[in-house]
Amino acid sequence: MAALLGAGIGVASAHAVAALSIYARARTVMGRVRLRLVLLAVSAAAGGLHHLLAGQPRTAQAHFAGVLQSMVELLATAGIVICLGLGVAGLVVAAADGCTTLIWLRRLLDGSMTAASLLTLSWVLLLHRVDKGGDVSYSLLALARVTTDVLILGLLVALRFSRRSGERTAVTVAAVALSVLAMSDVLRILLPAPGVWSGIPLAAVCSMAGSFLVALVPWLPGGASIMGADRREMPVAGVVVAFVPVVVCVLAMAAHVLAGGHPDVVMLALTGSVLLGLSARQGVAHADHLQLTREAAAREAHYRKLVDGSSDVITIVGLDGRVLYISPAVHEVFGYRPEELVGARLPLYTHPDDVAPLMQAVETLRQEAESGTCGPGRCLAFRIRAMDGQWRHVESTVSHHTDGLIFNSRDVTERVTLQAQLQHLAFHDALTGLPNRALFIDRVKHALQKRTADATPPAVIFLDLDGFKAVNDSAGHAAGDDLLVQAARRLQASVRAADTVARLGGDEFAALLEGDAGACPSRTREVAERILSALMKPYRIGGTHAVVAASIGIAVATPGITPGELLHNADLVMYEAKAAGKGRIRMHGAQPQSISCETSSPAIESRADKDASVTAANT
Repeated sequence: MAALLGAGIGVASAHAVAALSIYARARTVMGRVRLRLVLLAVSAAAGGLHHLLAGQPRTAQAHFAGVLQSMVELLATAGIVICLGLGVAGLVVAAADGCTTLIWLRRLLDGSMTAASLLTLSWVLLLHRVDKGGDVSYSLLALARVTTDVLILGLLVALRFSRRSGERTAVTVAAVALSVLAMSDVLRILLPAPGVWSGIPLAAVCSMAGSFLVALVPWLPGGASIMGADRREMPVAGVVVAFVPVVVCVLAMAAHVLAGGHPDVVMLALTGSVLLGLSARQGVAHADHLQLTREAAAREAHYRKLVDGSSDVITIVGLDGRVLYISPAVHEVFGYRPEELVGARLPLYTHPDDVAPLMQAVETLRQEAESGTCGPGRCLAFRIRAMDGQWRHVESTVSHHTDGLIFNSRDVTERVTLQAQLQHLAFHDALTGLPNRALFIDRVKHALQKRTADATPPAVIFLDLDGFKAVNDSAGHAAGDDLLVQAARRLQASVRAADTVARLGGDEFAALLEGDAGACPSRTREVAERILSALMKPYRIGGTHAVVAASIGIAVATPGITPGELLHNADLVMYEAKAAGKGRIRMHGAQPQSISCETSSPAIESRADKDASVTAANT
């Protein structure tokens, strides 16, 4: 094992493993991330080639012819140059991934400053220990490796502060790997036999350990992801790190002077580069901050314009229930000025019947915010009293906000009113305003469902106006419609408020009697006679008087009867009454005899035996 390490085969094998690992990871990604990983894979492979060729013993190299030996040395030099160049290029590409030019410059300056400070420290430590005799090319290559390791390490330190917290593992391990590789290159310079101490190839061991860590890096969290380009604000640690290189340079030069040395050109150049880099870095950071401020101001103006121009009322409420902000749309929608509502508490002008569900939803969201669990928002519907005193129907989406809760409210009064109108038209007659057939059947169904053994059964009255067609044909449809409207009013006035009167179509009407009507047929007859008496009175239509009669059928609910059967029974006896001579009343299940209105109104009986007529009279 020691022989393999000493011959450079182990180090070359470790570089090969790293190259294969990085290349395998590159095949799983696309775009600039793949380019970055391919550059690093080629860099690791070139480094392995260099160690394989340059690590051969000098005695083995002596057997080669002069030209062949030169080619081997040239390939070894090319390998390390490609390794170092592509390694730096890969990190530079990583620094530029998905960010603005200013952020990229700031990252490079941070890396350069860190590298320069480390180089200053390394120069101070190695100033009097570099092998100035012997193989000059080997010493230059070793110094180049140290320099490049430090440069790449500086880039990694700068990139770490541009990562999201969950993606820093790969950069941290990569920094450790580069530190171990840099230590192996330093040991090759410091130790008498390159990299060997007491027979142990420490440089080769460090190189292999660093290479294996590099092979692991691409598979760690953040090892192949794009940098967090949206993260333009540097954390506090990132700002402080920018000044650390200056401190390192100052301490290194101070230690060198205290040890009796004198600052040389290299030290002064490195320290000066750090100071210049810090100045440039601060300028870039300031320019990026100004650009970020302008962008934030533009976004704020854009969103404020959207909010101010929105017809929805946007309200921000604190967790204590106080209004912190309300958009200007509140003046257009409810008539209040925003400054009048800021500072007020919920519920704010809310209808008393809607306060409980509103505050319950707000309390649930408040508890979620205090516990740190932000669940979904709530959609609420409630009423708010406007400045003019009218109640406005409001739909509001309530969700979490950094300052508490945010309400996005919309006035839906017109929609609610229209829906109510459509619903009314769907179940009411457009001419008379009475319930139509669909609503009447539904009322009958509910009346039958709520009937119990002790409750009295409901009764249904069907009636058809006798002589309406003659009025409609002689006086016109407008006069006929007027007569129907008056008949509907008389019909409603003849029953109780709890009973239901409906127009079934044409000149057909119906009434649903609940309570004791079904238990006492005589009372049902009294209601029917009252209806007949009211309908047979003359109607004043324009400049004429019209007289019509009505045929009435009555059906009382029996156990187990359906709404359809009950209505059919009433309709059947109504036509029996019409066939019997009109102006009469028939009850389903009773003896087939006409029940006239003679006891209550003999005059009506005489009119009912005749066809309806239209007489003219002066208004």
